[in-house]
Amino acid sequence: MPNFRARGIAGAYTARGMTEPPLLFEDDRQPSIGVARVVPERGLDRYPDGLSYSVPPSLAGLRVGQRVVVPLGRGNRPAPGFVVEIKPGPDAAEAGGRALKTILRLDAAGAELAGPLIELAQWIAGYYCAPLGSTFAAMLPAAVKRGVGRTQRVLVDLPEAPPAAPPRRLTAQQQRVLDALAAAPARPVEIHDLADRAELKTAAPIRRLIGRGLLAQVRQSEIRAHWEKIAVPPSEPVSLTPRQRAIIDAVSSRIEAGFGVDVLHGVTGSGKTEIYLNVIERLIARGRSAIVLVPEIALTPQTVGRFLARFETGVAILHSGLTAAQRHEQWAMIARGEARVVVGARSAVFAPLPAGSLGLVVVDEEHDSSYKQDQAPRYHARDVAIRRAQIEGAGVILGSATPSLETWHNAAQRNLYRWHDLPDRIPGAKLPRVEVIDLREQQRQAAAEGDRSIRLIGPRLAAALRETLERGGQAMLLLNRRGYANYIACPSQACGWVMQCEHCDVAMVYHKDRSLPRGGVVRCHHCLAEQVFHPRCPACGARVVPFGMGTQRIEEEVQRLLPGVIDEHSVRRMDSDSMRHARDYYDVLDRFAAGEVRLLVGTQMIAKGLDYPNVRLVGVINADTAISLPDFRSAERTFQLVAQVAGRCGRGEHAGLVIVQTFSPQHPAVQCAARHDYAAFVRSEMPQREYAGLPPVGRMARIVVRDTDHAKAGERAESLAAELRSIAEALPREAGRRAAWIKGPAPCALSRIADHYRFGVEIIAPTAAIVQRLLTDLRNRGLAVSDAHTAIDVDPVALL
Repeated sequence: MPNFRARGIAGAYTARGMTEPPLLFEDDRQPSIGVARVVPERGLDRYPDGLSYSVPPSLAGLRVGQRVVVPLGRGNRPAPGFVVEIKPGPDAAEAGGRALKTILRLDAAGAELAGPLIELAQWIAGYYCAPLGSTFAAMLPAAVKRGVGRTQRVLVDLPEAPPAAPPRRLTAQQQRVLDALAAAPARPVEIHDLADRAELKTAAPIRRLIGRGLLAQVRQSEIRAHWEKIAVPPSEPVSLTPRQRAIIDAVSSRIEAGFGVDVLHGVTGSGKTEIYLNVIERLIARGRSAIVLVPEIALTPQTVGRFLARFETGVAILHSGLTAAQRHEQWAMIARGEARVVVGARSAVFAPLPAGSLGLVVVDEEHDSSYKQDQAPRYHARDVAIRRAQIEGAGVILGSATPSLETWHNAAQRNLYRWHDLPDRIPGAKLPRVEVIDLREQQRQAAAEGDRSIRLIGPRLAAALRETLERGGQAMLLLNRRGYANYIACPSQACGWVMQCEHCDVAMVYHKDRSLPRGGVVRCHHCLAEQVFHPRCPACGARVVPFGMGTQRIEEEVQRLLPGVIDEHSVRRMDSDSMRHARDYYDVLDRFAAGEVRLLVGTQMIAKGLDYPNVRLVGVINADTAISLPDFRSAERTFQLVAQVAGRCGRGEHAGLVIVQTFSPQHPAVQCAARHDYAAFVRSEMPQREYAGLPPVGRMARIVVRDTDHAKAGERAESLAAELRSIAEALPREAGRRAAWIKGPAPCALSRIADHYRFGVEIIAPTAAIVQRLLTDLRNRGLAVSDAHTAIDVDPVALL
């Protein structure tokens, strides 16, 4: 096929007697001192290793990891990107003899990623099948890119060289300025501070001295952010148990030897955090730094306060509740090496600690699914933390009362991690007693007594609530479902209408709102579409009924069941609807700690990170919300959630009680959580995973194809599945078995979201290497592209 584009351009130049395209401006071409490979912050999979650019003399000090601005595309549109390689020397030409474009300038915000983070980004992009530019974009906070909170300070100092001519006679005010500057404990001095020291009403005399050359003006850039005070508990000496001391010694010795992973399996309240603090103290004494990852919902002021109390000013905080200026300030403090401990949620794994300083990464509650990013790059912060520690020669601690089966498998079956047990709570605290209530039996008994109403809080839980609150205790009620009712339907058997989202194949959820004319709104929890609640069925005209349950309904029912014991001021709901801002969350926890709020009703938000000694009762309204989900991890999630929320009580001098309501009282996940028996749960769950070759025994990747056209989505998914099967068939078989299994395509459990139909294709293989081989081949064929229509999820944690 003739190359029309090449022929047309070359012909036009030849006809005019020219051998190359003309320059737009005479000075377009600049001398070069080298060639840099730059990865633009774009979702470009076409150039996985970046593009080559000429380095001008003005950027002689250019370093790998710096953020620069480069011309991109035919229109040379300025685009930010990161330098990943530099080759010094005279300018080189690209293949074909085309001159390289020149880097325009350094990023104005001065953003930079150290060498280890560049290597980490390259690993993430390869393993999780994401464009490298998108990976860099995810690693650097938007506040840092935009320079939010950066201000210019004007300071005053003595000039480096005295003026050539002797100064004219000074005024009394000017003399006071010079005297105040000479007496200042440190220079340069902020201009208004100097005016105060010289007892001046304005800074005009100082500016006149600057104009005469007797003083020098210095401009400094700094980042300013407003902070609300965090309550820091007094740092009191803690008496360690022999088991804690042994683990601290073992983990510290391992860290001194270099990279390694230690798993800390301890029941709730066993003192895992104290082990983290002691190991980090030893690390800091040797001049190293640490990153502590905590799930977003567990990153409470209580958690942050413990680290601030122990390490005072050398702690940086990174989480979504920060303002943009606060995030930028903390990031800059870390990059300058002023923070020895970084505490944060998932993205804190990218904290820009100076190269060579990282000694430890702690991943607390390592089983938590919030460590998995749900947008490209779909990385898992736990696994990224391990890879970063490996790159930097640091240690890793994975802590949890309910470790993920992947972590258990890597420790117990593959001997990749070292396992440590803390089977008991710290002295003076005991694990709570757990009662499992069969909701089916409860309803049968109520029906036999002529009561056919559906009670969300059964008689046993209601009685325990009353007793706990009347005796001055506090309680928590967990229901992992927000809203008032999870679906709205027509009660007429002849009709059967259910209100569905117009844009998704899911039921709308009813949220009560007394400020609205009809008392509520219906909302889709997937596309966030809303409409006013209509009380009549559009099909038959009958009055519709909100069915099911949500945290709003529990909050209402508690007040109805316990009049005089609880009121609207002493019960608070904690879910993503009521906790819109971090301040809302902190305010409720402050009031709960003070005893003003006596009952918390919430979703999984209350299941982690809360340690209040007066909590004597925890009620699980329905433990079945996750068991029935079409996901092979549903039993594991149920076990983890029930075990974690049960651990919130019995942490003080009073014994704790947990009441679990369920329609599946004999389910192994419920039974094992009630007994605090992690080992028994592993024994019950692992045979099913082994039989099906599912993680942690096998490895998995999932491709979801999305399109507003149902047929196009299905055809695209069929094409991907066919390509994967052909690649898999070409791989060598082992013991007569296929190297990989390709499942699908099939409609996803949530088959349509936001008007996009969804089809899933799953890859299951014995090893991660085989999964990577399949995805790499698919990527090289230009088919595995993470974009608006295709989502590639390696090691998925949810299959909906």
